[in-house]
Amino acid sequence: MKILVTGSAGFIGYHFSKKLISNNIQVLGIDNINEYYDIKLKISRLNKLKSFKLFKFIKKDLSQFKSLETLLIKENITAVVHLAAQPGVRYSIENPQAYIQANIHGFINLLEAVRKTKIKNFIYASSSSVYGDTNLIPFDENQNTNQPVSLYAATKRSNEIMSHVYSDMYNIHTTGLRFFTVYGPWGRPDMAYYDFARKISNNHTINVFNNGEMMRDFTYIDDIVEGIYKVMLKKEQQIKKNINKDKYLIFNLGNNQPINLLNFIKIIESNLNKKAKIKLFPMQPGDVTRTFANLENIQKFINYNPTISIEHGLKSFIDWYREYHA
Repeated sequence: MKILVTGSAGFIGYHFSKKLISNNIQVLGIDNINEYYDIKLKISRLNKLKSFKLFKFIKKDLSQFKSLETLLIKENITAVVHLAAQPGVRYSIENPQAYIQANIHGFINLLEAVRKTKIKNFIYASSSSVYGDTNLIPFDENQNTNQPVSLYAATKRSNEIMSHVYSDMYNIHTTGLRFFTVYGPWGRPDMAYYDFARKISNNHTINVFNNGEMMRDFTYIDDIVEGIYKVMLKKEQQIKKNINKDKYLIFNLGNNQPINLLNFIKIIESNLNKKAKIKLFPMQPGDVTRTFANLENIQKFINYNPTISIEHGLKSFIDWYREYHA
């Protein structure tokens, strides 16, 4: 097997590439290494991956369609795991064009390249944000997802709809994975848990929205990566056996254990041995009150069971954070 991993210099792409390599699977990583957050962190991840013989990296933007198609043919790719995207709910308010370019144009370019090169296994990152600010919990894949509250969420829902078209018309197995607030070592500095750790460490005030009345289904990176990996293998088996009843699939990939945001902050405080200075604000535009993953469907498909508690996961992140920022 040889797997194309887009966004391989990113948080989840880095960890998933390592997972494949540890299972003796070749990885072709691509990333445009944009400046949305600290490039040094992306380069550090990439340098670790480049130390493995099974990893090959090519800097590439998904807007470069023709070279993307040529690359997939030349490298003889088995499956595509698409983890590249323009992330962040709040930034989508400031710079909507970045989301259309990366998450819509980039996505359709990759789907077209997959179609033309006859790759059958296409797995991509969706998001829990597609559920909007709903009171129907836990979030079930069959819920209405046509009322997103941010442009980021709208682009992710668009990805799911485009994938349905390509599964139906071109016999491509597409699997969308709705990630629920992924955290852990080598994480993204723009995410709340990373920002909290940085500001508490430096005695700065942290901003907490909706007066702290938020619930999040935080999911540790190792659990997410295990889920992606098992889905990829299961789809490979189905394709080899010519099983076409599950060509278009969408699954939640979360922890199923939501935690109140203020309690979450207390765990960070405990690991840092420092008290946070907190300033409370009203709800932000584009944000949601709660996330909570129903995991019944993914458990049936691959026997997915997250194992990392929030206490253990945050300790691992803080240990890495201290070492990396030493």
